[in-house]
Amino acid sequence: MVVLNRIYTKTGDDGTTALGTGERRPKYNLRIAAYGTVDETNAAIGVVRLHTRDAPELDAMLGRIQNDLFDLGADLAVPEREGKAERLRVVASQVERLEHDIDALNDKLAPLTSFVLPGGTPAAAYLHVARTICRRAERVMVELAARPGEPVGAVGIQYMNRLSDFLFVASRAANLNGADDVLWVPGQNR
Repeated sequence: MVVLNRIYTKTGDDGTTALGTGERRPKYNLRIAAYGTVDETNAAIGVVRLHTRDAPELDAMLGRIQNDLFDLGADLAVPEREGKAERLRVVASQVERLEHDIDALNDKLAPLTSFVLPGGTPAAAYLHVARTICRRAERVMVELAARPGEPVGAVGIQYMNRLSDFLFVASRAANLNGADDVLWVPGQNR
């Protein structure tokens, strides 16, 4: 259980922050950027949910994803180390649930004949914003994983990759199952 009695601690006033291990890192550190961008994805999904109250199935999916993103932040905040007790990690069943949700939403959509531009309904537009933030979080996680001594769980990376797919399909679902999609017309303004 997490208990937050005091919100400000002043420990970050020197430009550092603590990982879940207690180790202090500069706030510009790539690991901090990784879980910060995951948090940003979560906040963007929170904005989406202001527009999905009339779509209870989609809203419930997004609520589960928000919880998963907190799990992923915890996963990233406590790097895996040999000989250390296992901490909270994103697991394959969370990725599989995303895949199931993608399939459930996608089954109701007509096939695409063009790329989709961000837009349509407010929920769809905000889902595209969340998708692009999610892609950035994934890139930061992959870059972090490529650094020696900076372990990142492969399942966490898979989760973010699948989440961006989910957010795309969800945007189409929020666009009246694709009816309000804004399609790209190549060279339209030449």
